Amino acid sequence: MERIITINSNNLPKSIMTKDILKDKLQKVGFTVCDEIHPETELIISIGGDGSFLQTVHDFEFPEVPILGINTGHLGFFPDFSPSDIDHFIESYLVGDYIVQEIPVLQSTVCTKSNCSDVFAINEVVVKGYKSRTIHLSLGINDHHVQNFSGDGLIVSTSTGSTAYNYAASGSIVDPSINVMQITPLAPINTNAYRSFTSSIICSKDSIVNIAPEYRFEDSILIVVDGVEYQFKQIVSISTFVSDLKVKLLRMSNYEFWSRVTEKFL
Repeated sequence: MERIITINSNNLPKSIMTKDILKDKLQKVGFTVCDEIHPETELIISIGGDGSFLQTVHDFEFPEVPILGINTGHLGFFPDFSPSDIDHFIESYLVGDYIVQEIPVLQSTVCTKSNCSDVFAINEVVVKGYKSRTIHLSLGINDHHVQNFSGDGLIVSTSTGSTAYNYAASGSIVDPSINVMQITPLAPINTNAYRSFTSSIICSKDSIVNIAPEYRFEDSILIVVDGVEYQFKQIVSISTFVSDLKVKLLRMSNYEFWSRVTEKFL
């Protein structure tokens, strides 16, 4: 039976060279390698950094087959292997010496005055002001009003995404084995006139985070999904929750999250 692996790479010279080496080695042990998703693809390999991994997930529309990351970038929380690990990866994959981590996916339903659209995220959904304007948002959780927020915006992140934009905005790092959502303010205004939370809020995976713009400027809201910007006209509400979708991430059998945190941040 033919065994097919799909490889997706960014355009950096190191990534292209790594792809060529990997493709040659996989073909020598009997795999068919392609650039696109095939109905029989058993594994997707993303070559690059975290951004390339996220791009691969979105390009292939949140595939059901596992994804492996090979890191040719800088930080690399998703890519678990380096180019020097290619032989080790192939040996381990052939004998089943690996783990598959399921990553939760956020779903945001963005409703405008005319329709509703769904967007999906691995790391985070950000609601922020267009052209660096201060925005005013009504924040609710499970249909309970929490606060009227004023500032640059709000990040809603997964546990997996807690080490990304959320961390840069002083949010908490969360063990990815804990399936929660985190709401982190961006430059909150906390004065006598505007009372906004200045720390992140952790809520359960079963929660629904509701954000409604209070317009001071027409169409001043920007939605950023895993780093990609979307501008909708006349947004009425953004409801974010943990989707039923899961992304399967193939990792080394000895992967340990807190060791990776120490390696990357300390």
